[in-house]
Amino acid sequence: MIQRSSGCAIIRPPRDGGIRYRGLTQEQIRSVQVLPVDYEIEYICRGNRVITGPKVRKCLPNGTWTDLSQHSRCLLLCPRMWTSLENGLVSSWPLGPPVEGTVLHYSCLPGFILMGWNSSQCNKMGKWDMPKPVCHYDRHYKGKKKLYIGALFPMSGGWPGGQACLPAAQMALNLVNKRSDILPDYELELIHYDSMCDPGEATKLLYDLLYTEPIKIVLMPGCSSVSTLVAEAARMWNLIVLSYGSSSPALSNRQRFPTFFRTHPSATLHNPTRVQLFQKWKWTKIATIQQTTEVFTSTLDDLEERVKEAGIEISVRQSFLTDPAVAVKNLKRQDARIIVGLFYETEARKVFCEVYKEKLYGKKYVWFLIGWYADNWFKIKDPSINCTVEQMTEAVEGHVTTEIVMLNPETVRGASNLTSQEFLAQLMSKLGGKNPEETGGFQEAPLAYDAVWALALALNKTVGPLKTKGHRLEDFNYNNRDITSEIYRAMNTSSFEGVSGHVVFDAQGSRMAWTLIEQLQGGSYKKIGYYDSTKGNLSWYGNDKWIGPGPPADQTVVIEEFRYLSQKLFVSVSVFAGLGVLLGIVCLTFNIYNSNVRYIQNSQPYLNNMTAVGCMMALAAVFPLGIDGLHVHRRQFPVICQFRLWLLGLGFSLAYGSMFTKIWWVHTVFTKKDEKKDKRKHLEPWKLYATVGVLLSIDILSLMIWQIVDPLHITVEKFTREAPKGDLDVLIQPLLEHCSSEKMNTWLGVVYGYKGLLLLLGIFLAYETKSISTEKINDHRAVGMAIYNVAVLCMITAPVTMILSSQQDASFAFASLAIVFSVYITLVVLFVPKMRRLITRGEWQSDAQETMKTGSSTNNNDEEKSRQLERENKELQKIIQEKEERVSELRNQLSERQALRSRRRASTITNQNHSSPPLAIFQSDPRSLAPPPGYPAPTSDPHPIAQSFPNSSSLYQPDSKISRNNCHTSRLQLLYK
Repeated sequence: MIQRSSGCAIIRPPRDGGIRYRGLTQEQIRSVQVLPVDYEIEYICRGNRVITGPKVRKCLPNGTWTDLSQHSRCLLLCPRMWTSLENGLVSSWPLGPPVEGTVLHYSCLPGFILMGWNSSQCNKMGKWDMPKPVCHYDRHYKGKKKLYIGALFPMSGGWPGGQACLPAAQMALNLVNKRSDILPDYELELIHYDSMCDPGEATKLLYDLLYTEPIKIVLMPGCSSVSTLVAEAARMWNLIVLSYGSSSPALSNRQRFPTFFRTHPSATLHNPTRVQLFQKWKWTKIATIQQTTEVFTSTLDDLEERVKEAGIEISVRQSFLTDPAVAVKNLKRQDARIIVGLFYETEARKVFCEVYKEKLYGKKYVWFLIGWYADNWFKIKDPSINCTVEQMTEAVEGHVTTEIVMLNPETVRGASNLTSQEFLAQLMSKLGGKNPEETGGFQEAPLAYDAVWALALALNKTVGPLKTKGHRLEDFNYNNRDITSEIYRAMNTSSFEGVSGHVVFDAQGSRMAWTLIEQLQGGSYKKIGYYDSTKGNLSWYGNDKWIGPGPPADQTVVIEEFRYLSQKLFVSVSVFAGLGVLLGIVCLTFNIYNSNVRYIQNSQPYLNNMTAVGCMMALAAVFPLGIDGLHVHRRQFPVICQFRLWLLGLGFSLAYGSMFTKIWWVHTVFTKKDEKKDKRKHLEPWKLYATVGVLLSIDILSLMIWQIVDPLHITVEKFTREAPKGDLDVLIQPLLEHCSSEKMNTWLGVVYGYKGLLLLLGIFLAYETKSISTEKINDHRAVGMAIYNVAVLCMITAPVTMILSSQQDASFAFASLAIVFSVYITLVVLFVPKMRRLITRGEWQSDAQETMKTGSSTNNNDEEKSRQLERENKELQKIIQEKEERVSELRNQLSERQALRSRRRASTITNQNHSSPPLAIFQSDPRSLAPPPGYPAPTSDPHPIAQSFPNSSSLYQPDSKISRNNCHTSRLQLLYK
């Protein structure tokens, strides 16, 4: 229970109503008698009754309630439809909701006759005592019928554009109503309210416009936020909306705003002008930086679509909310040159302070800004930046602005029969001498003036079509779509000359107007041209100035420069390769000329010929390896690529394949078991040639498949751009041509894998046969050395050249010199020893003389005899080895016998000393029992040995197979050879 020393006594609620006590429970309400000072009560009504009079009362310090002189009653509400009259006016008394006692008075508009009672009163039952009257068209009326325009002019608020736009619109209405050729039977009347550029306030005013008589045929809002609200709601009442001060690109959405038009161009109208300038100055790459707001985002989206259609690229797109520092740095890092800036004036100062710090200005850069800033915007001191006026002036110099032309620059009399200068003079007179810079909407006033003319001309065009359909403009109501469609069609096809320029609407209902192009030159803006977006005409003054010699490039000029092989290196290596080819020819000639010499024949000369030919082919590959775009055209380069591949592949197969075949044959023969050696020692040359042929066929087949399936073509490698010396705005783009294919790594992996295994196998075979000597291939050790050389160089060169592929000189030098050195070493190792032997020993001379004397048959007999003696020598060596093993075995047995005899003898002597006299010892010549030379002398009695081996002398007899004839002096040389 609340107790107070002072307050107000509880009062009685109205009839059919009650009181809401704030902060009190039901128990407290029943027990309380006095309510404290400043306490508020609220009246509520039951059912469909409404309160009349004060709804809330407050306790005053003197103990009374506020407004006690006014009664609060709960009354029934009469139907609101009686409060409006089509083609007429309704006034109510008292003002407020239509409750008991309210009286309505009806009247019709000019041209209409009231049918029914001219007044009606709301009774206690909540009903009107008289039926609602009707306004019928007066066919005999000769005066003008009124058409009402509902307008919202922002006289205050964020953009007080109504201060100048409302007088301009009234000027247009006065002229239209005086014209006999425009709407002769009608008179336009403006019903306007102050929206304060506030969507909330505009919502209430829009409700009043729609629900109070008379019916409005068109709505005219001002700023973008209010226009968005009105245009979205207007389609529910089939109303056309015509704005004079909305620039938001979002209003160009026909799906969202199907009945919206505006004489104020969209902010996107700057974009066609910008694209035209980009094309004029031949720029194909631009950058953008924007403040993160809806209007700028929409404008930038539209710009992106337009430049894409024009073949221009937006390479960098940056945005910021409050601090543009990071966005400006990104522009600098990504080499932005032509930059479109979309931001408000305050943020523009922040941006260009950062532009000065990043040096993103001068002869290399051009900035495009919006032209609605104040002329001295960059000189205004701003505490949010830390740049001086001089620094800002330096940073903004040379930038270009685009601004919508809102006043026709030409002296043309349009639909209103006024020039733009005459219009300004009349407007200044109507404003009463106010300062234009202090009058809100002064720049947009021509747009409001032309908006009324656009509406009047469109309505005038609909009179005839509506008459043919049996309709009239005065028949318009919020449910009549036919009249709205005709007005929409007339507005959409509007085209006339106004004081703001040529008035025409695009497909989205936005005004297409002229654009003024200015450039900041020496700290002040200079007009450099106009662009008419309706006709696509650019009027150019030709007075644009640039910090540099002309308009800068849209990006750093990149000069492509191919890297070519050093010609000195190419010539030097080519000389070595040419000398190597001559050496190969000398070796091949030598081998062919001396092919009948037995020493040469035993080295398989045909395989050596293949090696020489393969070496020369590998050396020949050095020449196309050094040919690049400096010597041949790009179309011929793939042929050079294929030529390199085939020469290297076939040269390797011939040179290495022939050497590999020799080593493989030697290893195969001399690592077999003894019983199979003789079968394999007979060399069949065709098998060697077949082996080389198989290796060569594998290479030819793989190269053909590679060339058919994935042929080599030219590819260009790009390197990091380089800046030349001097202050040139260019960069050098180094390029390097390569021979490549789509699956180059796969093919190289297959080829390198196959060749690598072949090289490793060759090294293994050469190592295994290093100690073998055979007359059939007398140079296999030299071949092994050559294989070591080729394998090592190839295994080093292949990965190194792949790593150095981007360095043309190093890659060519390494690969070509590896080929040259491996060929030189191979030719020297294989052929120089043969030349030296034949020269020093003169073997080819003796063989030649012998051939001249005895013919080829003598040579064949000597060779047969030599082979026979060699076989006999080996058989004798085998027999001697067996005999030596037998002698060694007998020696061991003799030693064991002697040891056994010595033990028995010692035992016998001991027994004789105890039982009987010693036995007589057999006397004989000691020399007859002497052991053969080289054997140890026996220490025991020789008689038991003689008894045990009566034929011991036969051990030293020669084998039955070895007779005196066999031991002839001529054969002993072979035996111990």
